[in-house]
Amino acid sequence: MKVYTIGFTKKSAREFFALLKKHSVKKILDIRLNNCSQLAGFSKGADLEYFCEICGIGYEHNTRLSPTKSILDDYKKKRIGWPEYEEQFLKLLSERKVEELFNFGDGNNDVVCFLCSEEKADQCHRRLVAEYFKCKNPKLDIEIVHI
Repeated sequence: MKVYTIGFTKKSAREFFALLKKHSVKKILDIRLNNCSQLAGFSKGADLEYFCEICGIGYEHNTRLSPTKSILDDYKKKRIGWPEYEEQFLKLLSERKVEELFNFGDGNNDVVCFLCSEEKADQCHRRLVAEYFKCKNPKLDIEIVHI
């Protein structure tokens, strides 16, 4: 099964939704800590939920899959580097037991896409979340696709 990730930065609404449609995404899991920033444009939480509804895509905002404000601030203010951020965030996911949130492969979470703001996934927590679920579900042969 495929699990997708997407960031909205440097994408127009047209490009963003075209990518979701192209990959047959059925549900967006918004894993941003703050999904109502003025900088979010079309991807502000309530607006994005409405646009997804129009497109027939489910939407859920889940901060259990977000970093804490402290971890995020430490990284943004360069008090920690990416390796430390990654280590702290993965520890947080484990402590929160987020693998219990979803039952991938039951048909209800098929074609899911983790959403965050970063343009690229290499240094974004959405990649870490997708990899965490892949690691916790080895029997499902999850393929992660960053769109």
